[in-house]
Amino acid sequence: MTNEHQLVRDCLKGKPAAQKALYEQFAAQMLGVCYRYTKSMNDAEDVLQEGFVKVFHYLAQFRGEGDLGAWIRRIMVTTAINYLKKNSRYQYDLSFSTDQPGYLHPVSPDNPEVSLDAKQLADLVRQLPPGYQTIFNLHAIEGYTHVEISAMLGIHEGTSRSQYARARSLLMNWLQKESESIKSTHYARS
Repeated sequence: MTNEHQLVRDCLKGKPAAQKALYEQFAAQMLGVCYRYTKSMNDAEDVLQEGFVKVFHYLAQFRGEGDLGAWIRRIMVTTAINYLKKNSRYQYDLSFSTDQPGYLHPVSPDNPEVSLDAKQLADLVRQLPPGYQTIFNLHAIEGYTHVEISAMLGIHEGTSRSQYARARSLLMNWLQKESESIKSTHYARS
């Protein structure tokens, strides 16, 4: 923690080496955060860049009371959500209407015999419609409450809860189908 505090102090003094070190320490992890909210790696990289501009701009507001990585993560999540809201590519897809189910991307695993790992689960989450995906990421991955999510996205708390429940239900159905597919393939060979 002391190294992080010194790193922050050096960044605030405008030392390029410290700024580079801060970026290098957190960039890969934060790129993963950004990628969870966007459709492509290019968009995730744009969010990451914009997020780090904000990190360096607001670094003086970091009080050092909590984890620096958590503080940066919060900025990245907020930046990603703002990116989704203002980017025309996401305007249609980022629907939080409880009346509109949206379309679902087909899920077709390349090799169903491989057990589901963290990457595969992340890929399934990325198959969710963007509105569901955003709320699922905010609640299940980032740990925001539905009250916080409703404030961030400008939606009702009930909408956040229902979208999360629908996302969770879709994921569970997909996982069950995946499991049944593996079982039927395995038993067919026996």
